[in-house]
Amino acid sequence: MKEKFGSGENDAAGAFLPDRFLAWFAGHGWAPRPHQIDLLGRSQAGASVLLIAPTGAGKTLAGFLPSLVDLSMREPHKPGTRPRGIHTLYISPLKALATDIRRNLERPVAEMDLPVTLETRTGDTSQVKRQRQKLKPPDILLTTPEQLALLIAAKDARDFFADLKYVVFDELHALVTSKRGHLLALGLARLQKLAHGLKTIGLSATVSEPAELCRWLVPQRPGATLQADLIEVAGGAKPDIAILTSKERIPWQGHTCLYAMPEIYEAIKAHKTTLLFVNTRFQAELLFQELWKINEETLPIALHHGSLDVQQRRRVEAAMAENKLRAVVATSTLDLGIDWGDVDLVVHVGAPKGASRLAQRIGRANHRMDEPSKAILVPSNRFEVMECQAALNANYLGAQDTPPLREGALDVLAQHVLGMAVAEPFEPQSLFDEIVSAAPYADLSWETFEDIVDFVATGGYALRVYERYAKIRKTEDGTFRITHPQIGQIYRMNAGTIIEAEALDVRLLRKKTKASMARGGFVLGKIEEDFLETLTVGDTFLFGGEVLRFEGIAETSCFVTRAPGDDPKVPYWGGSKFPLTTFLAAEVRRMLSDPERWGELPPQVGEWLEIQAFRSIIPGPNDLLVETFPRGNLFYMVLYPFEGRLAHQTLGMLLTRRLERARAKPLGFVATDYALSIWGRADMGAMIIDGCLSLDDLFDEDMLGDDLEAWMGDSWLLKRTFRQCAVISQLTPKKHPGREKTGRQVTVSTDLVYDVLRAHEPDHVLLKATWADAASGLLDVARVSELLARIKHHIVHKALARVSPLAVPVMLEIGRERVEGEARDEGLAAAAKAALIDEALGGTS
Repeated sequence: MKEKFGSGENDAAGAFLPDRFLAWFAGHGWAPRPHQIDLLGRSQAGASVLLIAPTGAGKTLAGFLPSLVDLSMREPHKPGTRPRGIHTLYISPLKALATDIRRNLERPVAEMDLPVTLETRTGDTSQVKRQRQKLKPPDILLTTPEQLALLIAAKDARDFFADLKYVVFDELHALVTSKRGHLLALGLARLQKLAHGLKTIGLSATVSEPAELCRWLVPQRPGATLQADLIEVAGGAKPDIAILTSKERIPWQGHTCLYAMPEIYEAIKAHKTTLLFVNTRFQAELLFQELWKINEETLPIALHHGSLDVQQRRRVEAAMAENKLRAVVATSTLDLGIDWGDVDLVVHVGAPKGASRLAQRIGRANHRMDEPSKAILVPSNRFEVMECQAALNANYLGAQDTPPLREGALDVLAQHVLGMAVAEPFEPQSLFDEIVSAAPYADLSWETFEDIVDFVATGGYALRVYERYAKIRKTEDGTFRITHPQIGQIYRMNAGTIIEAEALDVRLLRKKTKASMARGGFVLGKIEEDFLETLTVGDTFLFGGEVLRFEGIAETSCFVTRAPGDDPKVPYWGGSKFPLTTFLAAEVRRMLSDPERWGELPPQVGEWLEIQAFRSIIPGPNDLLVETFPRGNLFYMVLYPFEGRLAHQTLGMLLTRRLERARAKPLGFVATDYALSIWGRADMGAMIIDGCLSLDDLFDEDMLGDDLEAWMGDSWLLKRTFRQCAVISQLTPKKHPGREKTGRQVTVSTDLVYDVLRAHEPDHVLLKATWADAASGLLDVARVSELLARIKHHIVHKALARVSPLAVPVMLEIGRERVEGEARDEGLAAAAKAALIDEALGGTS
């Protein structure tokens, strides 16, 4: 006997639950939730579905219910017939989440005695088990995007996926917004070709544009926009979020939250299990160490982030599942979907940088729909207080700010084309039709596709004389196939889009000569590439307590000379891993511009803004406030765009170029998420007042034309971005049978190719991919463009006699670098900081 559940417009299709399912629900005192039945009915009627539901609403069970019901009614396999392929594929953004979901599914499968086999397949799965899965596939395979790329590139992919009925995408919003998502979309397009009638199910709790994800889930057709069905579940208990009230004064700047450690420790002691989220691995290590310093009761506190050994991470996850830990300090490795039942508090240390990210993370506490998730936000500085308040308000309103989907990357497409040739010979028109059915590539032109195929076949016009770049060739029947079996082996070793950021050796030269660079120089340490990529020769920065002049990059080394007596033009500022979302940035600007809302903030922050209003100006929500003032023997210009550090870094680089042409003699700048400070030897305020320097011209949108191109041409950013594109496209694969190229070897290879292409084929498809990556990634050009459009005719200049209260945080970033460069003396640093604050507050700190 089966029972039919109807749900509105789906009554005709219905949703059928077998008796054993009804008995299982009843045995636990539960009833199927309406959205679970709704999804089941739509799926049984042949629809693909996107389910958006709050944490704890039973999304996972809803996503697997169609598969479990279908498998429960499937006829037993007949001996002697072809082995069945997998029935359901589950794709997770995290290996830990796939493992956790398998563990959670095993319980209902066992309790209902369902004839269903479940297995995971991730980078941690042994080769023996992977081979066994090919010969005897499980009914439900839980895996990751990278493993899917390998599976569809296998010779037996058609048989393996012949019986596939469902693909379930968990935390879909986290899968689709990066190059991983582009590779996954292409993999889905191949699955939809291999498995006729395939249905997809997307699950997420945080989505800002549901229509984009509904389109992503189904094949697109020329001239038509197709979408999956959408089920949105309202309600759920409102989260209980508070901003930490500390006995200590909130710092003016910084990102460590050291002032709040005693209160954080007290919160851990007052709860069963606490998850402490931070934005970077450095912050995780620091917080973990500081907590252990004050852990007088020796509470079991653990650490979890992506750089740790996999076995250590698994031990932490197992201890969490067994409720053996009181707290875990984690990065984004634990913020997606994992159900830790006894977590009753989430502490977010530092600002979340996005409303959706905060919602995702606080959902790890009380992972049940009907119980409120409890969270404490710990701002690390005064600007972050406003950001935390804006994020808190957004969560109570249910606002989301997940990033929009990007057009499919060309280097990813090149990798996929090679993978399809590894699987079997392909016919170009057929593969093109398949690719443009994937939402990120729906607008791909035939000409660009031909360029990609030619690139995989020859390396492109400038490289076709080199045989090693010829990975596929056209045969007499018009299909393309790989040129040698080893090409397939190399492809499988390098599939995927995740590339770890590298740090370069900082090598000190006595003087800049080719001979001294060839000898290498003395190694001072290592520094992240993404910082060095933005520098041009002659820029100065602080490292190891010294001001250094950037002389260039060769292979895996950054060469510098000492610049004694100079101020660092680009003080090194680590900042946050995540950019501030446009949504939260706008909320902070609105909060700042409305004095009636300052009452939401701690008194010391409200007083800070009141003094700013008295001594300078509070900018309007769409204004750009430009303050100028002298200090010491230099002159400063401080801007408050509130557009995130990446956009401010790009803006700073472009503005200093323009100021140089205007003879304003800029010496350097520093950027934070909220402000940008430029300093120089000329009185920029007087130049603005006298009309020698026009702010409208300075911030004209044309800076994103020739100025941007000239800066990028002078920087190493394009060359380093090209290296990543070359690795992802497999033009220069890192791993080879029996050996792996070092970072230096990869860099040497890609630098040579880059120089050749720039000189002889500037419109090469991989250079196009490089420019697109640089513009949307490290430079955040779109954000800068939106900023320049927003502030047009809304620039407010305030000439001051001294630093303003609002300028203190970004000025302290400059002061911190200078003081530490002169002497590693905490007393001197504290005195300089106090003097700056007293100056801004008029002697009333």
